[in-house]
Amino acid sequence: MVFEMIAFLALSVIILGSSLMVMLSRDIVHSALFLAGAFAGVAALFILLEAEFLAAIQLMVYAGAVVVLMLFAIMLTRREKEGSP
Repeated sequence: MVFEMIAFLALSVIILGSSLMVMLSRDIVHSALFLAGAFAGVAALFILLEAEFLAAIQLMVYAGAVVVLMLFAIMLTRREKEGSP
């Protein structure tokens, strides 16, 4: 019982920290990577709840497909900084 509570609190801190960094990060690539960390933390919470199927779906669909799609979109539409030759 104590292990589950400590694991839940640690995962909650990780998820909240990652979510906060998504909002506060100035670089959009870093924001996407922090979002992947938040999704992975949610998948770990599903494992803690003994919902392995939902954890696998969370990792494959959200942390895998959505974040990779966002990173591709960011990289393909990235503009040059002003003032650079």
